[in-house]
Amino acid sequence: MKMNSMRDVRNVAKRDRPRERLQQFGAVSLSNQELLAIILGSGTKEESVLDISMKLLQHFDTLDNLKQATSEELQFIKGIGKVKATTLLAIFELGKRLHLPNSLDKVVVKYPTDAADFLMPHMSSLMQEHFVVVFLNVKNEIIHKQTIFIGSLNVSIVHPREIFREAVKRSAASIICAHNHPSGNPTPSPEDIAVTKRIAEAGMIIGIDLLDHLIIGDYTYLSMKAKGFF
Repeated sequence: MKMNSMRDVRNVAKRDRPRERLQQFGAVSLSNQELLAIILGSGTKEESVLDISMKLLQHFDTLDNLKQATSEELQFIKGIGKVKATTLLAIFELGKRLHLPNSLDKVVVKYPTDAADFLMPHMSSLMQEHFVVVFLNVKNEIIHKQTIFIGSLNVSIVHPREIFREAVKRSAASIICAHNHPSGNPTPSPEDIAVTKRIAEAGMIIGIDLLDHLIIGDYTYLSMKAKGFF
């Protein structure tokens, strides 16, 4: 049996342990390694929790890369099992949700910037394309948000019936579509334009307006309505 790591938290002076330092000086005083160590809770027989935390940071290079990691990618790091990976995923998701409005029914969309501010905190960081629809009532208040499709946009896949079935179910007066470009460049592709026109035409027939289609880039966006694409 291997000896415990010499950097085991138990071998660190009590005043210098992450939990004790947080209690005494506040979370802001801790390094990323120490914060991760508190979240992970414990190490293994071979490595301390501080060692495992450092390996995570070194492997993913940046916190942004780390928060995008899947459970499988996290478990690739020795010392990170399913439980620790699940804990990390939960923490990352909570962090994303902190940037979202607390109540959907209080979000009123008057301009493209209102919808963009609502969607960008989550959609700007996605590594794969997500097609999202925001449903609004007659007062232009957001009543629901739903991811309709994940993957590259294709006219044959993103079908209006999936969008407007949900709109009718929610008694929506209008909708706003949005999808992200992981490249960070919000310039619309020919597929983006074709999909948008198809949805707008279907909305006119049904009587539920497509107010806009936003393309989300790296904390930037493009309004296809404002640019005259439909």
